[in-house]
Amino acid sequence: MSIKKNNKMAFILLIVVFVVPVILAKIALEMDWFNKASTNRGELLDPTIEAAQLLQEAERKWHFLYVIPQVCDSACENAIYSVSQVKTAIGREAGRVNAVFIATEQSSQSALEKIASISDTQVLQKTKQNVNKVFKDVPVNAIFIADTLNNIVLKYPTTADQEQAIMDSRDMLADMKKLLKLSRIG
Repeated sequence: MSIKKNNKMAFILLIVVFVVPVILAKIALEMDWFNKASTNRGELLDPTIEAAQLLQEAERKWHFLYVIPQVCDSACENAIYSVSQVKTAIGREAGRVNAVFIATEQSSQSALEKIASISDTQVLQKTKQNVNKVFKDVPVNAIFIADTLNNIVLKYPTTADQEQAIMDSRDMLADMKKLLKLSRIG
């Protein structure tokens, strides 16, 4: 009788050790008892924005994308500077990344002149209607990252505060380095 009792206790102990943690884990997942980790620093766009209309002339690379506004204020100037600096800071992987500025018929001429003086950038002329069609409900006063298939996946705010713009640039750099490390394309 004691052998049967020991076998029964061993079986119960086996169930407790292996099955109970699985059940608790399933309950924890369903009840959202923990914060799901997110490693990106920019705002992940879900769903992504299909931007092939805007980027069809661009090379098949990862893109930093910024739409030049009608009036280029300090937030716009910080965005232009951030995009160019982050592109340079990528280092040896810079050949896999493109800094793309979208200009419309209403874009600031002073901003376009400033971009023209920056090396290794690309300005694409598009109509305001095309830009609105692509971005629909997403405001364009931000810096975006587009993947090699021309899907806009991440968004970063623009700011007039230079210190905050530098912090946002660090976030963009960290995210792009991570994307380049994980991606074999572009």
